[in-house]
Amino acid sequence: MTVESDDEAIVITVGGQTCELTRSAAADLQEAIGSALTEKREFFRTAGEYRKDGSYVVSRRGADSTGNAKVFTSFEELRRLYDRLPDEFTADDVGRTGITGSRRHMIIRHLGEHPGFDCRISSRNPLTAEKQSTRVDDRKEVEVVAD
Repeated sequence: MTVESDDEAIVITVGGQTCELTRSAAADLQEAIGSALTEKREFFRTAGEYRKDGSYVVSRRGADSTGNAKVFTSFEELRRLYDRLPDEFTADDVGRTGITGSRRHMIIRHLGEHPGFDCRISSRNPLTAEKQSTRVDDRKEVEVVAD
């Protein structure tokens, strides 16, 4: 990526494609990128926030205290946690990764709510999530033969 400027415009080249922006449009783009980098998304019971330092925070929706949040160094760290969990997992499984207390349940709910994880809550008691992409469908295919 390269960025060049003169008194009139900002020229950005990314992947061989060049775009010329006015200074005003470049400032709008800078603000939009900044907002996207620090975006907070709220789901039904949880929220996920990308921080400026690159960390990703999972919290209870609408909660203010840090006791209702788990900070990951990055979203990729949460992804690695998810990948290490079994196909069906509970708070005990999440707890084995070092996450304690009610944060274990919050992480399960977040994984079930976030569209970036192919996962759903399969049971409320005990709270259990199931990875969808690895689920085996036990229905048998039936061949239909026309007359």
